[in-house]
Amino acid sequence: MFDVIAQRYDFMNRFLSLGIDTLWRKKAIALFKKDHPQHLLDVATGTGDMALLAARRLQPQKITGIDLSENMLQIGRQKLRSYKGPTQIQLLQGDSETINFSNDSFDGAMVAFGVRNFENLEQGLAEIKRVLKPGAQLVVLEFSKPRWRVAKAFYNLYMGTIAPQLAGWFRQNKKAYKYLNASANAFPDRDAFVHILSNAGYSDTSFKPLSLGICCIYTGRKPV
Repeated sequence: MFDVIAQRYDFMNRFLSLGIDTLWRKKAIALFKKDHPQHLLDVATGTGDMALLAARRLQPQKITGIDLSENMLQIGRQKLRSYKGPTQIQLLQGDSETINFSNDSFDGAMVAFGVRNFENLEQGLAEIKRVLKPGAQLVVLEFSKPRWRVAKAFYNLYMGTIAPQLAGWFRQNKKAYKYLNASANAFPDRDAFVHILSNAGYSDTSFKPLSLGICCIYTGRKPV
């Protein structure tokens, strides 16, 4: 599915979110500043948006992005050609549940709008923890369900009806955007996801709602 929508995925993200997703990404990446990570892992990197933004704002030595969709990665590699910063960025085809790196390899890991697509959520989180160094932080950015009644009604209308219709007008895959809404609604958000993080062995787990609860930032650390 992501191979099919890869060509205009970035444009539709900006358009459908009115550009707010970029602000969310910046807030998530800012949580790494105090850690000064030198090798970051970007899981479900897609077209490399988070990797490129983190490179510009954190300037670590290296960022490794992994994703199952080769078409999305190809778009990301095209974007890398115009990147001139000091950070080495590598985009590889890979699965969150079987990460091809040894234990304690990364100073931090991030997942932006990808954990809801993990086939086995607990296995994916455990595998990310395995490749993190002790004390390293995981930052997850994901859609959540607003609690305020008015915001919830608008969110359901927009994501369930308006967004897929706009995708159809732009000759995108309407079924794909309906899937994105369904997966967001099925995701165990807020306290439920924090509980899953804790069960997966992460410490210092927390979440912070953004934009009336449309999105949340989740954090946890691999215990020292």
